[in-house]
Amino acid sequence: MTEPLTTGGQAGYLRIATEEAYAPPELIEAFVTALETTEDIGFSSLMGHYLTSDAERPRFVRDRLQDAGEKRLSEMDAAGIDHAVLALTSPGTQVLGDDEAREIAAITNDRIAEASRTYPSRFSGLAAVGFGDVPAAVKELERAVSSLGLKGLICNSHIRGHYLDEPRFFPILEAAESLGVPVYLHPNTPNNDMIKPLYEAGLDGAIFGFGVETAMHLLRMITAGVFDRFPRLKLVVGHLGEALPYWLYRLDYMHAGQVKAKRYEAIKPLELKISEYFRRNIWLTTSGMPWAPTIMYAREVVGADRVMYAMDYPYEYVPDEVRMQDALPLTPAELKQFYQDNAIEVFGLDEAALTGS
Repeated sequence: MTEPLTTGGQAGYLRIATEEAYAPPELIEAFVTALETTEDIGFSSLMGHYLTSDAERPRFVRDRLQDAGEKRLSEMDAAGIDHAVLALTSPGTQVLGDDEAREIAAITNDRIAEASRTYPSRFSGLAAVGFGDVPAAVKELERAVSSLGLKGLICNSHIRGHYLDEPRFFPILEAAESLGVPVYLHPNTPNNDMIKPLYEAGLDGAIFGFGVETAMHLLRMITAGVFDRFPRLKLVVGHLGEALPYWLYRLDYMHAGQVKAKRYEAIKPLELKISEYFRRNIWLTTSGMPWAPTIMYAREVVGADRVMYAMDYPYEYVPDEVRMQDALPLTPAELKQFYQDNAIEVFGLDEAALTGS
């Protein structure tokens, strides 16, 4: 019989899950309404499935997304998760009009803050904003961090086909850098210009399309010089970096060649190699990627202080994946860094609140 997983630091560390999805009922209602008229292929594919299918997994997901209380806590306990960093589920506000996006973001932030106050040792959270209205987004991020105590910004990747390397979004990145909080770049389905061959093959979502789209978004930010402009900006990306750590040598090599050849107007010299930004500005989480060989490789190439645990609840709720990561070939101190210390450092979590002391 499998031994139950322990919580409360009994394993020698707190298991802090750093990519855990939440949706207030108001967002679910907004998604259902938007599905009636949307021309967004990816949104229709993703949320059309999760909000209308009677299959077991989507029914579980849409029920658990809306809970930030006892139901979620009981399943965290069953999986040995001590603390969850909650964030607005993909595609978040990205598919909403500006007014509705502002409203949903504020509601989400208030609800996550309320859950964090009610269960301070169990929940913290990231701020949502409506990216279409940049001044309002900056104001809401500042409110969420400074007044509500949220710990970063969730960006569910592209904003109707636009990306954070575009100067229009720089005030949001500047605010995150100034506040000292990370941006969590979470996947979205590819935009309509990118998605068609993936959708035709059934590969547009988490199986592959998420990674392709989000890796491209992150690469755009790097090659556009975002991290030169904002050298103290912290960015977190899930799924062990959406495969980019396996490309680092080639990315460095090809980028240097492009700069030398002056082939593209968009490709300019950078202050660092692409791989070096992964060791200065970027952190990876293991959401949906519990396999030891990939985790150990990522730790080797970007650094043990750059890789931390995530579950991806409720989209991926598999308690045995926690056991897989408990069994990583790491010392107790290294496991504590992986599960606990890196998250406390990156998200600025209150260690006293985590332990109830």
